[in-house]
Amino acid sequence: MRTQRDEFTEGPIASVEVRPLRKHSDQRGWLVEIYRIDELEARIRPVMAYVSETLPGVTRGPHEHTEQGDYFCFLSSTFELILWDNRPQSPTFWHKQRIVAGEDNPCVVVVPEGVVHAYRNIGEKAGWVINCANRLYAGPGRKEPVDEIRHESDPNNPFRVTP
Repeated sequence: MRTQRDEFTEGPIASVEVRPLRKHSDQRGWLVEIYRIDELEARIRPVMAYVSETLPGVTRGPHEHTEQGDYFCFLSSTFELILWDNRPQSPTFWHKQRIVAGEDNPCVVVVPEGVVHAYRNIGEKAGWVINCANRLYAGPGRKEPVDEIRHESDPNNPFRVTP
């Protein structure tokens, strides 16, 4: 069994999905379907959504959730998403996966609970990321603890985002 002292194995992570998004363009601009209920398993169906703007060179994360799965949509700028499988029961425990997504590769990335994740805007302009999470932030009425383990504040964390 691997421990947190071992090096990460590069490669795909079990249950992480990368879904290409298709832009439908015409003279007015474009439209992208980011999800359809008939194409999603119940475990990843969104219950809320938000959009965030990340400036060039800025990194968000690494962090993970114990119950929440994320459904990230990358459509603008260029992002490097880095994932680490931190689930001891997973067949890809202690694997690390990198994905480049955004304007040139519009896609959805499904990140299950227990997978540590971070993304960095490696493009030259501000980029928007849409997340359609399967859990409410801070629960109903925002009255529960936030399901988030933040690793970025721990200088000894093994989840490194390096250029």
